[in-house]
Amino acid sequence: MKKILLIGTGGTIASEVTDSGLAPELTTEQLLSHLPAVSDICHADCVQLLNLDSTNMTPAHWLEIASCIRKNYSRYDGFVITHGTDTMAYTAAALSYLVQGSPKPIVLTGAQKPIGFDSTDSKVNLTDAFRCAAADLPGVSIVFNGRVILGTRARKTRSKSFQAFSSINHPELAVLRDGVLLRYIRQDCGQAPVFYDRLDPKVALLKLVPGAGREAADFLLERNDALIIESFGVGGLPEAGGFYDCVRHWMEAGKIVVLTTQVASEGSDLGVYHVGYRLKSDLGVLEAYDMTTEAVVAKLMWILGRTRDRAEVERLFYTPVARDILWLGM
Repeated sequence: MKKILLIGTGGTIASEVTDSGLAPELTTEQLLSHLPAVSDICHADCVQLLNLDSTNMTPAHWLEIASCIRKNYSRYDGFVITHGTDTMAYTAAALSYLVQGSPKPIVLTGAQKPIGFDSTDSKVNLTDAFRCAAADLPGVSIVFNGRVILGTRARKTRSKSFQAFSSINHPELAVLRDGVLLRYIRQDCGQAPVFYDRLDPKVALLKLVPGAGREAADFLLERNDALIIESFGVGGLPEAGGFYDCVRHWMEAGKIVVLTTQVASEGSDLGVYHVGYRLKSDLGVLEAYDMTTEAVVAKLMWILGRTRDRAEVERLFYTPVARDILWLGM
């Protein structure tokens, strides 16, 4: 029987009602006590690493989770991480860069309702996560509402419904139906994982609105090492407002600028319109293409934790990791 480590980080799944709203209070052992059927799937051990509302999750916590997996990697066949849904996609992306090529499953799950509620989705999600962790499902994934989503492709697209997560610009890896795992895609892996232990948290994100000027971009670039700009449509920056000069100035100062799109599906293509073309051809801004914003944030933190050389940053950014970027100009 497979040995699985359950790593608790908090979230709605572990929450109870308090005078000021839901707050994570249950331990991993308490969660597991609700699921006697898990003993038929695997042998599960528990670690209570954190107990956070996932709004409070930070890159330092991602490093803690990766370190916990690293310390226990040889002792277990797979890992289940309980996590709040609000930032789960960011954590899944970050772990995809911090633990690369894992032949063992690293599964994140959570719930929209606490495990103690009658109407909860917790028990199904957590049981499904154990099924996936005990199966041949390598790498980092999110298991939620019967779907298995690649860690670099997940996004929370519904705030209350049980079908909280979608797979962006990539098919789902598998589905679960009545406890049966139906695989579509097997994620690539190595013979052993490659672990990383550094992130640069100074990565900022700016969402454009019509009529915006360069002031917010200047503010963020002065205080950070990289800025991701969520533009409109296939990508570009307004010709008014001084954005072009802003980007040129800060890139000459050694900052990294990435253009992506606010549109969830089908990605960016800066070469289509004049407002995007010269940003790439003249300034050399990086383009996210089909990557999710969550993956871009985590990947830049991982890259800048390794190097500040502009050519190496670009090479690493466009090198696919866990199928995070596939289109590259298509």
